[in-house]
Amino acid sequence: MSKPKTPRALKPTEAKAITRSIRISPRKLNEVATEIRGMKVAKALAHLTFSRRRIAIDVKKTLESAIANAENNHSLDINDLVVAEAWVGKNLVMKRWSPDSRGRVGHLAKFFSELTIIVRQNSKEAA
Repeated sequence: MSKPKTPRALKPTEAKAITRSIRISPRKLNEVATEIRGMKVAKALAHLTFSRRRIAIDVKKTLESAIANAENNHSLDINDLVVAEAWVGKNLVMKRWSPDSRGRVGHLAKFFSELTIIVRQNSKEAA
């Protein structure tokens, strides 16, 4: 006997994509995620394409993955998709050091983040 199937965590009109171990601090990544939150998908992709932030490339890849999941796995219409949620989480921290004057040590922390994007299909009557 097998374990019963876990029910789907998202609504039928939602799709999700997660990117882990992104080499940037969560604070910097959250600035870009905040900019696209609530936007229509086409506008968010255009915004990320022309953004001057380096991390916008990785955010765009995650958004494209969420769009592909919505279209291929859940048969949602990509023209009606909106970035419903985009949040950033902490990941590991590499601890490094650099030599300082008089035999001391300067501590460095190299942060990693993870990004979760949920896209939702707007209903026709609400739009």
